[in-house]
Amino acid sequence: MLQSVFTWLLTPLSGANEHHVATWAAWHGRLMVISWAVLLPAGVLAARYFKVLPHQSWPAELDNKTWWRAHQTLQWGGVLLMTAGLALAWCNASDASSLARAHGTLGWCIGAAGWLQIAGGLARGTKGGPGDQRCKNDCTSGSLRGDHYDMTSRRVAFELVHKVLGTGAILAALFAIATGLRVADAPRWMAVVLASWFCLLGALAVRWQGQGRCIDTYQAIWGPDVAHPGNQKQPIGYGIQRHTASTWKRRWRTHRHD
Repeated sequence: MLQSVFTWLLTPLSGANEHHVATWAAWHGRLMVISWAVLLPAGVLAARYFKVLPHQSWPAELDNKTWWRAHQTLQWGGVLLMTAGLALAWCNASDASSLARAHGTLGWCIGAAGWLQIAGGLARGTKGGPGDQRCKNDCTSGSLRGDHYDMTSRRVAFELVHKVLGTGAILAALFAIATGLRVADAPRWMAVVLASWFCLLGALAVRWQGQGRCIDTYQAIWGPDVAHPGNQKQPIGYGIQRHTASTWKRRWRTHRHD
């Protein structure tokens, strides 16, 4: 019984007796899977659910940059590995089947989305507010101005595009990975492992969403005081939550042992 399971897992998706793939294609697949199945989704989860850490004394302790450092490192790493994977395909892919051409088109689209995310992040505007570097020596009202602190139209547009494009690219990557496995006629165990991995990421997202950890970036940085201009506007994005100090503590008393 166990032998038959191993045999089934090692068999290519088509049911062929052997699996052959060019070296460049194998490395292309590895790089794209590491970037779009591991690094980039992990960076999204870090940004969405770890802006305030579970035992952080929020709002007494604000602007914990752990999530930001993780998000920035994971996204840059993912995009760079993705670019290397695309370069391999650009230099070597030819005489592709219709499925391979569809896979390639989708791959180039999500590749462009990845670099658009980087460009958008660099053009997101100034931060402003308490804690801005400009406030070290002068915290007059003028020095507090910033695109994020004031939630200017530039910042609102950035958040909308960044969140929609990022989510869309991750979802599109699922189809790109699935078609890539099919084009390479990969062993079945690869599909099983990747499907299980994405199910795990989805389960974690559902769990953390239910725990109220998808806190508004603005509140994570500056707290819930309505004196801050951004707290007078609606948060941007699906499922983004806002808390008071008491609701945050109550949630973590409830979920501490989950």
